[in-house]
Amino acid sequence: MTDIAQMQEQRLIALRQTASGAPKLASNPFFGVGPITDATTDEADSRLRRIAFDAWIEKTYRKFDDRGNDIGGFTTAEISRSMHRGYPADKILTDMMRAIHRYFGFPKTNRMAVGLGGGHSGFTVCIQHLMNANDASQRVYVDTPRPESDPSKTAGFFRQSWATQLIEMQRFAEKGCESRIHFAASEGVIPTAAELTALGVSIFVGVGHETTGANAYTSGEIHELLNWLDGDPANRHAVFDATSMLGAMPWEPELVSAVMAKCCLFMPFQKAIGGISGYFVASFTPHALALIEKNLQDPAWAIPRQLKIAPPIDPRQPFSAKRSVDAGPFYDAAEDRMLGGVINTYSALAFAETTFGLLQSEARVGSVVELNRRSAANRAVIDEWVKSHPLLSLTVTDAERRGAAVTLLKVEDADITDAAIHARIIARSKQLLGYEGITHPNGEYEPGLDAARYVNAFPGTPGDYRAWVGGIREPDDVVALLENLQYAYLRAKIVVLEEELAKNGVTFEAPVKADGAVRKDDPNRAYTVLIADLVGLRFGADGEPDYSEVKAYIEERGGVFHLGPLGDRAGLEKGRIHFFYQPNLSTEAEILPQTDKGQYDALIAAATFIPKAAVFPLGGVRIGAGTGNMGSASWGGGNGEGGTAPLMNTPGINSRATAQMALKAILKVVPDLPVDRLHRMVASGDFDTGRQLKDFPTAKLEGRKLAVLGYGNIGREVAKLAKAFGMKVAIYAREHHKRWIEAEGFDYAASPVEAASGADVLSVHIGLGRLDASTGVYSNAGTVDAKVLSAMKDGAVLVNYDRGEVVDTDALDAALSSGKIGHAAIDADLFRDAATGTLSGPMLPYLPLDERHKGKLELLPHAAADTDHPSRVTGAKQAVDQIFDVIRFKSVVNLKGDLPEGYVSAGSRTPAGIGKVTKQVVAEAGGKAELLEELRRTSEKIAAISGALSAVSDPAHRARIVERYTALLVENADRQRALLDELGLYGPAEG
Repeated sequence: MTDIAQMQEQRLIALRQTASGAPKLASNPFFGVGPITDATTDEADSRLRRIAFDAWIEKTYRKFDDRGNDIGGFTTAEISRSMHRGYPADKILTDMMRAIHRYFGFPKTNRMAVGLGGGHSGFTVCIQHLMNANDASQRVYVDTPRPESDPSKTAGFFRQSWATQLIEMQRFAEKGCESRIHFAASEGVIPTAAELTALGVSIFVGVGHETTGANAYTSGEIHELLNWLDGDPANRHAVFDATSMLGAMPWEPELVSAVMAKCCLFMPFQKAIGGISGYFVASFTPHALALIEKNLQDPAWAIPRQLKIAPPIDPRQPFSAKRSVDAGPFYDAAEDRMLGGVINTYSALAFAETTFGLLQSEARVGSVVELNRRSAANRAVIDEWVKSHPLLSLTVTDAERRGAAVTLLKVEDADITDAAIHARIIARSKQLLGYEGITHPNGEYEPGLDAARYVNAFPGTPGDYRAWVGGIREPDDVVALLENLQYAYLRAKIVVLEEELAKNGVTFEAPVKADGAVRKDDPNRAYTVLIADLVGLRFGADGEPDYSEVKAYIEERGGVFHLGPLGDRAGLEKGRIHFFYQPNLSTEAEILPQTDKGQYDALIAAATFIPKAAVFPLGGVRIGAGTGNMGSASWGGGNGEGGTAPLMNTPGINSRATAQMALKAILKVVPDLPVDRLHRMVASGDFDTGRQLKDFPTAKLEGRKLAVLGYGNIGREVAKLAKAFGMKVAIYAREHHKRWIEAEGFDYAASPVEAASGADVLSVHIGLGRLDASTGVYSNAGTVDAKVLSAMKDGAVLVNYDRGEVVDTDALDAALSSGKIGHAAIDADLFRDAATGTLSGPMLPYLPLDERHKGKLELLPHAAADTDHPSRVTGAKQAVDQIFDVIRFKSVVNLKGDLPEGYVSAGSRTPAGIGKVTKQVVAEAGGKAELLEELRRTSEKIAAISGALSAVSDPAHRARIVERYTALLVENADRQRALLDELGLYGPAEG
């Protein structure tokens, strides 16, 4: 390709085709494994699988003393160190053979051998034992072309090397003759029964399956082979390389069962949890075993000991004794036992991994029938995808012969005619598919997709990409692979074309990368924001609440702070966000004249009630969690539903302040020590400790029950503080919170009554809930009713630092009268009209109770959190950030209710350690390398020691572990908790 204009045009086309970015990734980038695989999705999943395997080993393989007592489980460490012989190595081997035999449906009449080595070894085992050069009448048919012939070149070296072994076995045997071996004219074709009979074939060898060439046998071919075997079953044998056949036989189940029963199958296996291929299994029919016994009487070649499946009957005479399969490394399913062992069973742990991996695959996929079905379905998925994506084609054109476990694809790009350039593009695409990535001539780097690490076609085979896509994979994964192959090719094509153009003097500037999100505000407009509440609660030098911290923050962010209302809008500087601070606005009559026509684009408020008719076209933020006072129709009222602007809040800002005040209310009466009276007595010298102390008994908080209604930010903080005092904590919340409540060591209660049952203290933190527009009543109003209060202990304490309405005041009145409630602390709004002196607000129903129950109530005017200066400043700063985000980028943080059209949600944001652990928090933790590495080390030590304690049941052995590791366990457990807190990883997770 030398035409510069053509190369530039092709580059632009590829750029357009990939403009939408990389497709989604498959769940596992390693597309190079067979039916038994861990199939883990990533590094974390793989580690979890390893831990699950360790636990499975300990549960499955137990130690027993000579009296039959269970004294603990074997660990992977013990097995990997020394378990080569005896128990549990022999049981592990038997279990694996049983699992493989059962799952893949081998008939009980067939024995299954196991040996050390890989694929070539498995092939050699079968052929060396069945083929005999001393039998001049024996003929062998191999379904691959003769090695180094022209037809064989498309098969690649792998299958040629297998066929070469057969030739060499005949060529170097004393009575051998390689002409006894018949080779196929083309790859992977099974002759008819009549053709095999005419050739005098007694052994059919199937090496041309889809391991490398991605082609399968047709149903008709298999029928012909079975018919040939049935013609003389005692003297005809079929041997398949089943590396990819198992679990990927795209035929009817009856035909699959017949193949499993009538054919010999050899299969290299690999450890199911990482590692390398290290052993094989091979099934033999009874007739095949009889042939092996016959060959032993007149052997044509020596077989290495680790490959022998017919060892000597007399182990004292390994070279001259009679050999028999009855003493070999066979699993006999009829007797459910191994007839013999395996030489050097150092693979005991690998055998266990195979069993575990098979059980995992079975649980995930289902039976082998389902595995075969899914393999055939995945083949159909590939066929359909390729039909609509002409860039890639399948090298096997016959749909019925197309592989069900392996796919082999080639690129059909008519614009790339130079074979060398084509090869460069393919090579670069594999860099992008893996982790290396590709670099453009202008220095721009595209990181690797890590989408497919094992897609190389074997040398000599047709096609550009090869991958295992059998039933172990989900169809979505297969599609994701294909999409990534296409994308990677096109991106690699761009790079190679740029390299070719650079040779001709054509260069490309590196693209300018944006430094952040794209601005969506209008630079020719001035934006206005009303701040309708105090943003500082500490008094300044002028005796007024100090707003200077928030003013400075607004100006630091590029905004403008104005003291007082909006005046002449035309005089405002364009391209800036202007904040107008009016903390004394209170009544509807004061608010509406400034807001009824959308004079302010957005709002920041705290306690002030914002009327429905107030208009804020770009949204509002409530400093705090509850939004019941945000009544503007712009965002659909306090629920934030159905509006055209977003409603936001700042959850968690005052959570700790509220929780601490709630604990203060509790500690005022529990323990019930009369501190003020004792102070007066001591100060006047009127107390004798030795004589009078007995007159003032009390009880500590530790061991008492606290019921918390609500698992929001405040409720959780109250629960944590109570736990620090040693209280038993029960939390009522919605069902989906149960896992997190229990994970933190609290008790979950399915109802408020269940939580309150037997409680010494009840603290309410559920909020008002949804407003029913038809009744004007909030869903959580009156939740703490007579049933809840009566479930508590006599003389219990009620704390409502939530909303006044959530407690039924009539029920509280009765509980105070009966003594069921000994003390109640209420924090709720109370408003007084300056002109008339009229009182209003949710505190109003509590006022008569104070008259009737003197000394039993403590009433606060919603001051528990709203008077905390640091909380208010922090909340105001976050609200300012949210306003900047929503105006500049249409990005909504801490959305309450519906997301209006044109906006995007940016998730939630709470102070460190407050509220849910978000993905953003975890991502930030991932960037703190030193802390994360320390957390890993501490966690691994905890896992190692706790795992050992769990695995060991022998008291003496456990005592040794306790003696050695107690200090290390506790030290790391303490440090782990501190690190989790420091990283913000302790608490319920988002979503």
